[in-house]
Amino acid sequence: MAIRPLVILPDAQLRLVSKPVEVVTPEIKALVEDMFETMYDAPGIGLAAIQIGEPVRVVTIDLAKRDVKEGEEPEPRRPQVFINPEVTWTSEEHSVYEEGCLSIPEYYEEVERPAQVKVRYMDLDGKTQEIEADGLLATCLQHEIDHLNGVLFIDYLSRLKRERVTKKFAKAAKRERAA
Repeated sequence: MAIRPLVILPDAQLRLVSKPVEVVTPEIKALVEDMFETMYDAPGIGLAAIQIGEPVRVVTIDLAKRDVKEGEEPEPRRPQVFINPEVTWTSEEHSVYEEGCLSIPEYYEEVERPAQVKVRYMDLDGKTQEIEADGLLATCLQHEIDHLNGVLFIDYLSRLKRERVTKKFAKAAKRERAA
């Protein structure tokens, strides 16, 4: 297992459409382990493989509450893996969550998405599964599946907000390259 470097905006890799996984190989299982280690280290609640430079349709999610007040115990981890996830149904009802992204650090905005979704995916045993999700899990699944399609949460914002954040990260990347 290894913590991998995150791909950060404006890196063009974030706009790639990831390729389906044909078979769950030992390499895919090792990738999943690296993804969890990277996600927990960041810390984050979801990660798409493309965010560590791997353009394959793999998503890891863990919504367990880890940052707790003094004297409280963090929830046990609840890692979930979604290979080739595909939204098969969305509710007409929408909800708004403040979203952030490990590839767009320290930037948060409210995004409106369907409140409930059904997602078909393959598990680590290569079996097809389906999950019905609402609340934060529904939002997180949609956010991460968007990554697999080259879509970022900032694409749901107004053009002005999207351009502002993109320019900010482009300038930061330019400064980093110059240093």
